[in-house]
Amino acid sequence: MKTSYRILSILGLLAVVITLYSCHKNANGRNTLNLVDDATVLSLSSQQYNEFITTNPPITGTPAADMVKRVGTRLTAAVQQYLADKGQSNLVNNYLWEFNLVNNSEVNAWCLPGGKIVVYSGIVPLAVTDSDLAVVMGHEIAHAVLKHGNERMSEQLLLQYGGEALSVLLSSKPAETQQLFNAAYGISSTLGTLAFSRKQESEADEMGLYFMATAGYNPNTAITFWQRMQAQGGDKPPVFLSTHPSDEQRIQHIKDLMPGALNYYKP
Repeated sequence: MKTSYRILSILGLLAVVITLYSCHKNANGRNTLNLVDDATVLSLSSQQYNEFITTNPPITGTPAADMVKRVGTRLTAAVQQYLADKGQSNLVNNYLWEFNLVNNSEVNAWCLPGGKIVVYSGIVPLAVTDSDLAVVMGHEIAHAVLKHGNERMSEQLLLQYGGEALSVLLSSKPAETQQLFNAAYGISSTLGTLAFSRKQESEADEMGLYFMATAGYNPNTAITFWQRMQAQGGDKPPVFLSTHPSDEQRIQHIKDLMPGALNYYKP
């Protein structure tokens, strides 16, 4: 019994030490756990994205596909401008932006480290205008810039593998590492996705508003868009909503953020 208690105590202390010495501040200045190195994450991102696109060929030549490209181009230019103004350009230094629409009925979208953005066709009926789509894409880009996926992977590395470094895990357990990556970044719902925390969702809502406003999209669109998503939810919310705060909380939070977001809006 004493031996077991001693082992648990050591493991607990190890977890605390790892947490304390593996923290970094994200773009919002919040301390976050970081057990993943950018080089390994970017390599995994490229590999998993290429595999996904191979099995999910992008839609081209349709109004919706053109809208994804158009909004993506305008929005990412604004992201780079916004970050440059904040002295944070390094956060997207290695990003090679791509924007693709794929045929999938789920109401979902995601952005990987490195700037690979995928919009599922299931969300298109709810994204009626370019501004609506900018709400979605801005929010997902914000998750990537804030390194929320890295944070979720780090938490799982600590929980499941005792804080083992991502590069070490990749070499010893490549299949498990790839599955963990897909779950953390929401690439495939068949693998299940790790839930973003409410703090992460609120951060992505805020930064996403700033990104779309900088791009010249009216941030007030976010209110009507999320109201539309709320009506869509029903008993089983879409993947895009399933890990998010309640619709009422989100909409009120966005309303509270609107005066700040409008400071970036120049139509």
